[in-house]
Parts: sequence; structure tokens; C-alpha cells
Amino acid sequence: MTVFVLFGATGDLAARMVLPAFWTLANEGLLPENWTLVGNGRGDVSHENFRSRVRESLSEFAEVPPGKGPWRDFAKRLRFAGGGFNSDSPGSLLDVIEEARQDAGRNAQLVHYLAIPPVAFPETTKALGVHGLAKGSRVVYEKPFGTSPPGFRTLNRQVHAVLDESQVYRIDHFLGKEATQQLHAMRFANQALAAIWSRDHVESVQIDVPETLGVANRAVFYDETGATLDMLVTHLFQVAAEVAMEPPASLGAADLQAARETVIRKFRPIDPAEAVLGQFAGYREIKGVDAKSRTDTYVAAKLWIDSPRWRGVPFLLRTGKRMAAGEQRVSLVLRTPAKPFPKLPPQANVLSFSLAGDGEVDLSLLAKKPGIAENLEPASVSLPLAKLPEADPLPPYARLIHDVLEGDRALFTRPDGLAAAWKAVKPLLDAPPRPISYEPGSWGPAKARKLAAPHRWLLGQ
Repeated sequence: MTVFVLFGATGDLAARMVLPAFWTLANEGLLPENWTLVGNGRGDVSHENFRSRVRESLSEFAEVPPGKGPWRDFAKRLRFAGGGFNSDSPGSLLDVIEEARQDAGRNAQLVHYLAIPPVAFPETTKALGVHGLAKGSRVVYEKPFGTSPPGFRTLNRQVHAVLDESQVYRIDHFLGKEATQQLHAMRFANQALAAIWSRDHVESVQIDVPETLGVANRAVFYDETGATLDMLVTHLFQVAAEVAMEPPASLGAADLQAARETVIRKFRPIDPAEAVLGQFAGYREIKGVDAKSRTDTYVAAKLWIDSPRWRGVPFLLRTGKRMAAGEQRVSLVLRTPAKPFPKLPPQANVLSFSLAGDGEVDLSLLAKKPGIAENLEPASVSLPLAKLPEADPLPPYARLIHDVLEGDRALFTRPDGLAAAWKAVKPLLDAPPRPISYEPGSWGPAKARKLAAPHRWLLGQ
């Protein structure tokens, strides 16, 4: 029995991600037997009008359209509470939650999902406490959780003034990706991979998330944020931690979280001299962007991890808007054997994980070309994860919302790890290089090639 309160229910994030994820869970039969979703917003929207808006969102963004799923049962569980929500006034939310509890059950689990701008997190959290909606509830916070090191610390104190840490679910949807979870699953379940997962065998690690998309309807938000805050200190750092963490004591939530957060504390603060920022040409002409904006739409940085396993191995992190291709890839570049073959090509042995879609694992290696000569040729093997027998992957948002409903915090971030991540990015925030202009459809500023020296980025260039 669950009452799911969606703050910002008529906004873009709810329409594109949260509502389609909830609909996916309904189609998969993964929602509690009794549930109600209460949308919240400032406008005065009727229950029926909200249902129509949800149907429009699902028609545009859901993999399964409403006409091919259990729409009638789904729709009757949707309600809307207007009038806003803050510490001075709850609007109609308390009344609508009371109605929902009559249907879902008096002891229904209360889940609050804050699909609202981060600036609204403190007041909404305070209001949950003031209006008696905090006790026993679970509260989901979208990223970014803070927009600077001091901002993170302030927000963390404000949240913990109302909620116990066990109630808090900070989303980073890259952790909900099937292929991200494969990073630790395949490593710890296969001795062949576990044996090579260290500085003794890995020359470098590349975490590369180029995007072909621009900033679209997010221009105002993006111009206040940029690639470093939107992607580097969030998604890329969390994926780096998945790669670099030590084997956890168990696969339980507390142990998995501890393993990730422990290695983040080993991240060496990024040297601005080992980072390149970029801004695609034409960005300042977009409506909502400051005409003199220095916001970075591209960031590439070299991360060092001061742990015995990874000391001396560069982690090359890159992401950017309006680039030549869209990818989400983690690559472990293996060291080139010194003998007996002379002059082997560099970066020929690569274990790579595509995080896009349902995920794929790729292995690039050298093989002897059949014949009498000892000629070596590049070869590759791919494992599309969705083609594993009886594979039934969930999209990341659906997986994470399901975990919230189950009370499983394994794939959510903790404050100690976030504090360490902010510490690691602080030098770059304090003294950012001036963004270099790059052409849309390119691989970003040419200066970033030097970060991968003496070799190259595996994608492009």
C-alpha cells in the first residue's frame, strides 16, 4: 500500500521521466497492489484534467502507449492536489492525501518525489515536516543535490533537520542503468575480469558520455548549471566510483553504498590544468541563455584515484552537448604486453561497457590472422545484455522508483560520498579554465586530446 506524491507533477521532468517510469512499473506488474499517485503543483487542476495530462505525457514519452496498457486501472488511481505547497500553506495536498489513504489504506507507505528545481528542495522539505508528512515517509531528491560545496552542506543540514538519512533517496539515474550495475556484477562474479581489474593490468580508464542533443527546453536551468555540475560531479563521478570501488562485504545496500563512497574519498582534487571546458558555437544565441555566458557545455578532465588499486592510472572523463555522436561508454584500456610480439599497437586490448539502452559489453583484442605468417589483426566480441536468456531490463528511472517503493537504497547516493565528490571538484569550480568554443557536431575542443596523451580518446578524434 503506497501513496506516491509527485511534486512538480506538471513539469518537464515528471512528463519525460517519472510518469513514464511509473507507467512502466504498472505494465510490468511491479507496483504495490494498492497505490495512489498524487500530483502536486501550484495550478488548480482537476483530477480528470491531470489524468488527461498524464495520458498525453505517456503517449509522447512512454515505450508502451496508454492504449496498449492497463490505462483504465492506472488512471483511476491518479489525483491532483493544487494550490502549491510550502511551510505556510499545504494547498489541498493534505486533503487529497487523506482521500488517497482511504483508498490505498490507512497504513499506506508515503513516498514524496521532488521533481522540482533544486532551489525549492529546502522549503519543500521544511513544509513536509511542518505539515506532518515527514514521519515514516521516503523522500526522493533529484540531482543535483546542491550546486556547490557549501550549498551541498547547507542543503544536507536542512534535509537532516527534518528527515533521518534512512528516509532520503538521492537519485543519480546513471546508477539505475542495467549496464552500470553490470560493472560490479561481471567484475565480482568472474575471476577472469576480477584478476585484471587493477593498475597492474589497466593502463587507463575512459568514461565518455558525448551527447548530440543541445539544451532544448532546459536553457535557463542549464545556463545556471553547465556540464561540470550537471554531469561531471554527478553521473561521471558515480560511474568512476563503480569502476574503482573495492569488493563490498556483501551486495546489501549498506555495503554497496559504503564501497562506492569509500573510493570517492580517494578521488584526488581535480587540477584545473588537467581539465578542458568548452562551449558550443551558437549556445549564447539560445533563448534563456545569457548573451555573455561562460557556462561550459563540455568538460573533459583527468581524475586520479589515490588507492593502492588505482594509483597512477588516469581516469579520463568527458561529456558535452552537441557533439559528433551520442554514447555512454566505460572503457578499461589494458596495458600492451612488452613481449614477445614487437611493436604491438597501443590501446588494442579494451574491455568496454556501453551504458546506453539495455547495455552491451565489448572486448577488443588482437588475434592471429589465419595463415602461415604471424600477422595480428584487431578483433572484437560483443555481448548485448538484453539478449541474455529471459532478460527483462527496466529503464533506470523505473528501476530506481521500484527500489524506493521496496525501500532499497543500494543505488542511491549518500552524503559522505557527495561531500567527497564536491571536495574533488572544488578546485575546478574555484578556478575554471575559460570555455573554448567548439563547433556543433564536432568532438569538442582539440585541446582535450592532450589529456589522453600519449594515446587518444577511443571515441572520435
